[in-house]
Amino acid sequence: MEHPLAAVAGGRDIVLEGPPGTSKTTILKAITAEWGIPLLFVEGNADLTPAKLVGHHNPARVLREDYSPENFVAGPLTEAMQQGGFLYIEEFNRAPEDTVNTLLTAMADRRITIPRVGTVVAAPTFRVIASMNPYDNVGTTRLSSSVHDRLNRLAVDYQDAEAEHGIVALRTQATGPLGARLMDDAVAVTRATRQHPEIRQGSSVRGAIDLVLVAEQLAKMRAVKNPGSDAYPPMVYDAMVVALSGRIHLDDAIDATPEQVLREIWEDRFILQPAIAEPG
Repeated sequence: MEHPLAAVAGGRDIVLEGPPGTSKTTILKAITAEWGIPLLFVEGNADLTPAKLVGHHNPARVLREDYSPENFVAGPLTEAMQQGGFLYIEEFNRAPEDTVNTLLTAMADRRITIPRVGTVVAAPTFRVIASMNPYDNVGTTRLSSSVHDRLNRLAVDYQDAEAEHGIVALRTQATGPLGARLMDDAVAVTRATRQHPEIRQGSSVRGAIDLVLVAEQLAKMRAVKNPGSDAYPPMVYDAMVVALSGRIHLDDAIDATPEQVLREIWEDRFILQPAIAEPG
């Protein structure tokens, strides 16, 4: 959190580049909450037009009256500038080029000119924060050098194992021997999806959270109370399929299913590792 805080405290805009589930939004919420300013979310996609970002005149009122400033409906960029908030654009490289270019003047001059409205000058705490997933190239566009020149950049990676375990414990509230073992296994297999050679992008900590929650419900249905019972490992695999199969993205050249790859990770955790640890 120290690095993005230094950038925004220094009056700079920044792009946070990292996979989903790496606490980018949490970091920004913490900063804006501490500063007491709004955080306005925008999803970058093909439908994000300059008018949706800047704002537009209310058609009904324009027909009845005119194009006066009072009939202008501010978009998230204009609101963030007026209120001194953070404009957070997720999936920044999915937004159309003309929409992204709308931000250039706002970032460089801290002001924009809106036809029939006038010039909007940004409050001192206004910042543009963008995020991108470096592993996802489908439907994305290459940002121009003009955009890169106006943004600081920070690569945000996954949390370490201890931090992820803490997040899972906080979000699941799992307790007892079963809960403790589930959290250990969930974090381990989720992190393993990021190192598997056949997986292009692994799961974030959200997968570990859901794995624990799903497994707890399966444990109730199957009356599994002891993590040392024979029913525990297959229960975890079933929870892995539900929680992780949709979150991992396999290499395009691999002729395998997510379930098969997860089975390999499960076998490594529950069969190979225990066998290695056995004496003799």
